[in-house]
Amino acid sequence: MKSLKVVFFGTPEFAKNSLAAIHRSSHEVVGVVTVADKASGRGQKIHQSPVKIYAEEHHLPVFQPEKLRNREFLEKIRNLNADVFVVVAFRMMPKILFEMPEMGTFNLHASLLPDYRGAAPINYAVINGEKKTGATTFFINEKIDEGNILLQEEIEILSDENAGSLHDRLMEMGAKLVVKTLDGLAENSIQEKPQREVEHPKNAFKIFKEDAKINWNKPSEEIHNFVRGMSPYPCSFTVLKIGNEEKSLKIYQGKFEKSGSEKPAGTLEIDKNNFKIFTPDGVYFPVELQLEGKKRMNVKDFLNGFRNFEDIKMA
Repeated sequence: MKSLKVVFFGTPEFAKNSLAAIHRSSHEVVGVVTVADKASGRGQKIHQSPVKIYAEEHHLPVFQPEKLRNREFLEKIRNLNADVFVVVAFRMMPKILFEMPEMGTFNLHASLLPDYRGAAPINYAVINGEKKTGATTFFINEKIDEGNILLQEEIEILSDENAGSLHDRLMEMGAKLVVKTLDGLAENSIQEKPQREVEHPKNAFKIFKEDAKINWNKPSEEIHNFVRGMSPYPCSFTVLKIGNEEKSLKIYQGKFEKSGSEKPAGTLEIDKNNFKIFTPDGVYFPVELQLEGKKRMNVKDFLNGFRNFEDIKMA
């Protein structure tokens, strides 16, 4: 089998696993493109992407352009004479870049395209209560996540798993799919196919902080899936009024019971043994949570931290 020369584009942990899988394969990584180092946190410490850390540990050439259209950067990438570019969890690429290699540029996306195009496919698959999802490799074109499909693989979504655990399983599966795609391109054994037309697409738009607020007027199961789909990041939240203060409460995990609801949706019932929030068709029980300014904890420890439960209300 022909060994392909690959330039890899990616940033987070999800991408690092694919880079590592290519590096261990028969194909050659001739360059790695990732985000510029950033200062963050209280001490404004400089942080490097997981992809950069892996690349430098394994002595792979790293490029961190501020702009992908930069002439000097484009020339450096062109001079690598790569057969193919591989993209995993990276930013939008200009046509001048993704059309550069002879075999084209393919992307790994964590859904069964055309479902869940966009920035947060794993979260939305769980939020929407899907029973299955998967990973897709496809050729990049000028439209977001709409290029011709190369390979797809399906995975079951477990009944109580959250977006974090699904992310980790898809990360491993996706890395193998990337290498399988490279092997198929090298052997000329993959037939690309256009994505099917969808009248009502399932989208996976970028999630902002305000999107993670729980709507207690939704049915219990939808709330449960929403919490799972937002956990551990960005994490769903509600707001409590404790005395005269309003505090955000993140909910990482919970369970629900369907029943004839005894009280209006969003009503909080809390004492030293119970923490439950009524929904239109039952009750939701937070199991793992984090009050603003406190550490993440189980509900028993959370309840042990209070004496006067009459002071706690839903904001």
